[in-house]
Amino acid sequence: MKKMTPAASPEAYVVALSGWRRECVESLRAAVRAVSALEEVVKWGHLVYLANGPALLIRAEEERVLFGFWRGQRLSDIEPRLKKAGKYEMATLELREGMSIKPSMARRLAREAVALNQTLGNPVHAAKPASKKGNRRQV
Repeated sequence: MKKMTPAASPEAYVVALSGWRRECVESLRAAVRAVSALEEVVKWGHLVYLANGPALLIRAEEERVLFGFWRGQRLSDIEPRLKKAGKYEMATLELREGMSIKPSMARRLAREAVALNQTLGNPVHAAKPASKKGNRRQV
């Protein structure tokens, strides 16, 4: 995958897309933005939605669009197509040309992701090991 300059805004991210990927991202974005507790930003080169830390993402790649959740492994009973990926209990739904997710399901997953962050805290902070005060080296 080619390295690209990150978009200046969520709108610019979408405008830079074309074809089925743009349609897919626009549909996901509309569903996610209906969940009012989320802040939308461009981070790590894709759309990230924050609610007490990162909750979910939309990432358009050349051959697929990923709809990912920091605590997505806890959402697999709602959407069994979610696949485990990376740290923070991450799971993603891979959408390729001709595939879709119902907007009602996208909204439900987004609401559940927000609820998990509200209950469990920021997933990035929760994944960091607690520091041991007695084991710090003096410099």
